[in-house]
Amino acid sequence: MELNNVKEAAARTADVLVVGAGATGLVLACDLARRGVRALVVERAEPPSPAFPGSRGKGIQPRTLELLDDLGVIDAFLAAGGHAPVGMVWRDGERQGEHRMFDEPEPTPATPYPRPWLLPQWRTQELLLARLRELGGDVAFGWAVTELAQDPDGVTATLSTGGTVRAAYAVAADGGRSGLRRALGITMAGETVDPKPVLVADVRLTGLDRDNWHMFPSEGDDGLFAAACPLPGTDCFQLTAQFPAGAAAPDTSLQGVREAVAARTHLAAENVTDLLWASAFRPRAALADRFREGRVLLAGDAAHVHSPAGGQGLNTSVQDAYNLGWKLGAVLRHGAPESLLDTYEEERLPNAAAMLGLSTRIHRGEARRGAATRQLGIGYRASSLAVETRENLPEDALRAGDRAPDGPYGPQGGQTLFDAFRGPHFTLLAVGVDGEPPRLNGDLVHVHRIPSYEPYGKGCFLIRPDGYVGWAGEDMEGLREYAGAWLTARDGVPERPLT
Repeated sequence: MELNNVKEAAARTADVLVVGAGATGLVLACDLARRGVRALVVERAEPPSPAFPGSRGKGIQPRTLELLDDLGVIDAFLAAGGHAPVGMVWRDGERQGEHRMFDEPEPTPATPYPRPWLLPQWRTQELLLARLRELGGDVAFGWAVTELAQDPDGVTATLSTGGTVRAAYAVAADGGRSGLRRALGITMAGETVDPKPVLVADVRLTGLDRDNWHMFPSEGDDGLFAAACPLPGTDCFQLTAQFPAGAAAPDTSLQGVREAVAARTHLAAENVTDLLWASAFRPRAALADRFREGRVLLAGDAAHVHSPAGGQGLNTSVQDAYNLGWKLGAVLRHGAPESLLDTYEEERLPNAAAMLGLSTRIHRGEARRGAATRQLGIGYRASSLAVETRENLPEDALRAGDRAPDGPYGPQGGQTLFDAFRGPHFTLLAVGVDGEPPRLNGDLVHVHRIPSYEPYGKGCFLIRPDGYVGWAGEDMEGLREYAGAWLTARDGVPERPLT
């Protein structure tokens, strides 16, 4: 689509209108594209040149890495980023010792990506945009939605460039100040996590090595904390500087950044040689009271705003998109009941609330980064989509609603279960059981058998496209009923081949 140069007033149609081309909107657009769903992505900002601004959310959690594996873009992310460096605490120009911000578990067959990965957010968005274009999609930069109306059959958006877009659904992925959320009258309740304002900036500087995440604690109660993290794949650092409560908004100019560095570290102002991007904010947590209004759904920062502590914001946001993408595809392309979209809020709102609480506790020093921040334990056991038919399971057994673990698969273990799961389909996994599976849509449900495997035990597991167990049983009994409720196309609804 040659959208970027199109400025004439023209009416357009799409299956889904995605408003916002941040990481959330781009992940959703990629997922929809591979499902054959026609998505139009509009972004108010002009095309990034040469890149999206700012490192911002630089931490990619293990569960998000698994999502990127499924999207077919993991190799690019691994090549571009790196593990978080070991923290180094400084005082009066002297190294005081190491500080490890993260647990460092080793990979296992069930968990191939156990540790967080660092990558500037501008690079994350650049790689996602490239993947979207590989899948045949694109972004209409410089387009804003100025008005949105909906009716029982769809939405009509008026564009700043003139003309309208008609779509079956719209997704507000337009950030914490979401204009669509406000237009819908959806409130966002929140709190100030910390009254101390924060400056974050991408800088080039001298005097610090790139082997450590450099930390400069405040002296007493002055609040003048600072940290400098080398950004993988660049020659820059992300600088974070905290100011005392009640201070004015931090100065984001080069001179202001230099003064902040000189006041908090042993470096001189002149050690900051270049300022690429800067922003100032007061850490806040907020959650929308609902994630859906008719045919418009909220995702990412439009639905929840996090403190940056713990690296949960971007990750929770793109997982919103991944939860929503397959459900929109099922409704629009496979005749699933429209009520399937109600499970988006049912599943994601409680998880977003939990991650908000975790981010806030980490910011306030009440919790540390660990297993919870890696998000591998997030699940949907309480969801109406999670059907567990087995009884008397051990406490630690894999259940419907849980993340589906990876593991060896194929001759001599030459592939992995993630290889089998990868793509927009469901996967019926028969683990150490006999019997023929029911005849389901072959494009939509792929069937695989493996011997008994400890993370799964024995049983039959229907793995959702977003990598969670939807249905589990000792045998296939009851699977057809589940599939009929959520997966089987209605009479007269055409199937579209999946790729």
